[in-house]
Amino acid sequence: MPQSADPSIKRSRVNVRRPDVMELVTAEVAKHYKSSIVERLRDLHGELVIGSTTLRLAEQFGFCYGVERAIDLAYASRKVFPESRIFLIGEIIHNPEVNRQLVDMGIVSLPWQELSADYENLTADDVVIVPAFGAPTNFMDKIDAKGCYIVDTTCGDVMKVWRRVRSYAKDGITSIIHGKAGHEETRATASRAMGEDGKGHYLIILTLADTDYVCRYITGQGNREEFLTKFADAVSPGFDPDLHLAHVGVANQTTMLKSETEEIQKRIKEAVLQRDGNTDRFQMFDTICGATQERQDALFDMLRKPMDVLFVVGGYNSSNTTHLVEIGEQSLPTFFIRNAECLASLEQIIHYDLHEKQEITSTYPQFLLGDNPAVIGITAGASCPNNLIEDTIVKVFAMRGISLADIHAALGIAPQ
Repeated sequence: MPQSADPSIKRSRVNVRRPDVMELVTAEVAKHYKSSIVERLRDLHGELVIGSTTLRLAEQFGFCYGVERAIDLAYASRKVFPESRIFLIGEIIHNPEVNRQLVDMGIVSLPWQELSADYENLTADDVVIVPAFGAPTNFMDKIDAKGCYIVDTTCGDVMKVWRRVRSYAKDGITSIIHGKAGHEETRATASRAMGEDGKGHYLIILTLADTDYVCRYITGQGNREEFLTKFADAVSPGFDPDLHLAHVGVANQTTMLKSETEEIQKRIKEAVLQRDGNTDRFQMFDTICGATQERQDALFDMLRKPMDVLFVVGGYNSSNTTHLVEIGEQSLPTFFIRNAECLASLEQIIHYDLHEKQEITSTYPQFLLGDNPAVIGITAGASCPNNLIEDTIVKVFAMRGISLADIHAALGIAPQ
């Protein structure tokens, strides 16, 4: 079993953003993920009409700054440490194409659900990349103790939430976190909500039904044992609802649906007001990340114009992408696809069903085929690269009998 070269070493974070390195990284990332079609469509305000087919691309979609930064740092790590073992806690982002590229670069994924034996085998010569979601404090303590080189790609918006929940803990305020209890980011945030001394508390809620249940308890209508059973996997150790719901502050996983987070804040505030006669023991802070909000707002704008169908492209485990699907489903037929390969044939489409929580195969809408006029919308989550969006655009047009050469001609792109 490998041992640390010097267990007493505690590495500081490594800055791999050297100018000479980043020049190479920029070229490599562009080679993997750039799209001339998508860039040209941006210039045309996201609409392309060829014959009877209109394709609309949301104004905001795809990679956000935090995702771009995380990918750049991961690529840079391999260039700065060409011979070292490099590990990544879980996935860098929630996109299988991007994570596959890192595997091809020899970057090994470590389990993120628990501190497994893999972490014991780390040495002071190893490099560990912290993903864009961040990592719980016990994971960071472990890799610090091992003396590993640490490349931290945690998104700045996530760290803003951490600062907020730490301040809640310092002031004796329980963090109510709107998020998915099993999501990497929420788990990382929850660990910070326990504060520097580990004595702080948190409660994670996902739905408005969860919110109403908590609100009933706040107003004196709940059962303690039932509460603890319901939220057994979503509370801090030693959580007591009779004590720890007295003074609460709302925060959230940064990729949640903004309107739902706002409604949760409103309902909890009203419950505290009903209980106390004032809101002195209620705090809130808007922690939806800017990119998530921009993509949701852009889709709402897109839906103001009639469309026949919407394709949402991204990883099935991507929270911000999932919420785009939820928005689209309220207005028109919406298909959540990983990539263009999901458009399997003229008869079938493979897509993820949020309600059945699995990938299913559906009959392709027949009105999208042939010469019938069709308006097709496409958007993508903040972790989806442009090359996958381009592939989807090309496949959609192909299923309408329109070639890549036709697309290039319509966009004014020189033949390749």
